Amino acid sequence: MTKLLLFISLLLTCGSAYAQTPKARTKSPASSAAQAVGQRWTAEKAQAWYKAHTWISGANFTPSTAINQLEMWQADTFDPATIDRELGLAEGIGFNTMRVFLHSLAWKQDPKGFKARINAYLALADKHHIQTMFVFFDDCWNKQANTGAQPVPKPGIHNSGWLQDPGDPASRDSATFMALKPYVQDVLSTFKHDKRILLWDLYNEPGNSGKLTTSLPLLRNVFAWARAVNPDQPLSVGLWAWDFQALNTYQAQHSDVITYHSYDEVAIHQRLIELLETHGRPLICTEYMARPRNSRFATIMPMLKTQNVGAINWGLVDGKTNTKYQWDTPLPDGSEPAEWFHEVFRRDGTPYRKEETELIQKLNGK
Repeated sequence: MTKLLLFISLLLTCGSAYAQTPKARTKSPASSAAQAVGQRWTAEKAQAWYKAHTWISGANFTPSTAINQLEMWQADTFDPATIDRELGLAEGIGFNTMRVFLHSLAWKQDPKGFKARINAYLALADKHHIQTMFVFFDDCWNKQANTGAQPVPKPGIHNSGWLQDPGDPASRDSATFMALKPYVQDVLSTFKHDKRILLWDLYNEPGNSGKLTTSLPLLRNVFAWARAVNPDQPLSVGLWAWDFQALNTYQAQHSDVITYHSYDEVAIHQRLIELLETHGRPLICTEYMARPRNSRFATIMPMLKTQNVGAINWGLVDGKTNTKYQWDTPLPDGSEPAEWFHEVFRRDGTPYRKEETELIQKLNGK
């Protein structure tokens, strides 16, 4: 609970702007209109957007044939057949949303082709009645990325080939990361009215991999670049490290919808929701479900539905990302873990645990 106590301090410093009485939060029509272009959505607009959707549930999606974002999106390894098949598995259990990571190097290599592949992915997702939440930047895992053939997975190592974007030290260097503005704005401008896109998740876990507040300048800039485009879809950056006060404050105060990560058990996760609700905005958990940590479909997903919080677990099909293995418990011989960390399906499409997929179907009204 120590991390939550630290987060209470955050709410005391930045949550007061949201934890107002309903009367105080009411905006005049003129005030709401003034905020409509290039500014953060009002809480009322965000809530209306959320109410227009059925309960959001789904997974973080990388096709099983891709070790990382580049292998998913580069022309030589883009795999629509696998994407189609695996999104079909998601549709079969009632999932309606996928969170999908992009990579700036795939755009830099071939902007037109990259956007064509995004459109092809969106067509497949739409075929399966699935909306998409795209992620631009990421501070997790390997610092350096290179286009071309990607490494083979390291046996038994969780996400052994996953890539930061823009990487380190690029994410710390404003002279370098300013070159990413055309990438962000080109993609957003192309798809800013696309109803197949649910939300833009601008930056995954800023400050991770020891970067801490050195990620704050890029975080500020990606919000500014996105606001200048003013897409129809909401913008967000998920809260995830509760002692990162400067980053959390900025993320919470600039996101249209509050997104967050929690791999904690029910009691801690429930308390976190109660704290985040003080912001007066819709909540979507964009990462959860790590079985050995007691963050399970059977316990967390029903709680999220009861609280009307969107539920996006990590992982769909066991594949080259190796995320069935735990973060800190590698199995270098590549043997089967005693219990899978993430993922819902085996590569052949059968459920890892049938009782889990039956529960997911039930919660999704499938």
